[in-house]
Amino acid sequence: MTKPNHTAERTALWRALHLQVDALPHIMEDEIGLRMVAPGADWRHRPDMDPDATKRIRASMVARGRFVDDLVLEQAANGVTQYVLLGAGLDSFAVRYPAVSEGLQLFEIDQEDTLAWKQARLHELGYTLPRNHHFVPVDFEAGISWKQKLLEAGFDNSRPAVISCTGVTLYLTREAVEAALWEAAGFAPGSVLAMTFILPADMIDPEDMPMQRRSAQGAQSGGTPFVSFFTPDDMRNMAEDAGFKTAKIISGRDLGTLYFKDRTDGLQPSNSEQFLVAGT
Repeated sequence: MTKPNHTAERTALWRALHLQVDALPHIMEDEIGLRMVAPGADWRHRPDMDPDATKRIRASMVARGRFVDDLVLEQAANGVTQYVLLGAGLDSFAVRYPAVSEGLQLFEIDQEDTLAWKQARLHELGYTLPRNHHFVPVDFEAGISWKQKLLEAGFDNSRPAVISCTGVTLYLTREAVEAALWEAAGFAPGSVLAMTFILPADMIDPEDMPMQRRSAQGAQSGGTPFVSFFTPDDMRNMAEDAGFKTAKIISGRDLGTLYFKDRTDGLQPSNSEQFLVAGT
């Protein structure tokens, strides 16, 4: 069975590395991906796991995860009962928040092989998923409507939802990203989309460039090259053109202020990845 791509694995391992090398308080606690990947005892000695070299991108991965967790928990507390993960990868929300997930119709959308591998690994590890957990295989670049697949899986388009799409847009063409925004903008009023994007090279802070180059090289060699980069204005304008009523940008610096403000260890997220948060 085909394993997830290297990017999904690295994200899961960086989350776990945060717990092992960074000082308290931890931004989020997630070692489920590490257990799924089972990389071997020497995984921390890999070049892409170097604690110093990956400090800012590691901080970005846990900030990204925490932001989405908080958004879903907030929306669930406000009565939203549907959660859609576009490009779910090795996300583990359902396992980490079982009580909340029991009250959600939770839809994970990703490549068929990735979802099959993930389900098998969670079963092998003894995790029980909520009965309302749906795995929806979709190829975003194949021209097939992921929303149609979502509806076929039981999604109720008359009720609002929270939609997360993290670490995905840089692997898609601009046309595919625009199409995803148009489909998400058609969700019921009260729905919220949180979508990450990567800034163009000329907008990336100098201290983030070395890791950005290494990440791009790793993605290229792993068969998943970086394709699309967007300015904040690009993303905001695309969301508004798609029909979202509200569209705001949450920068890496904003996440730093939100989650890292009082730290004394210098851990701060990169500003190269930012969030579009858009509402219907």
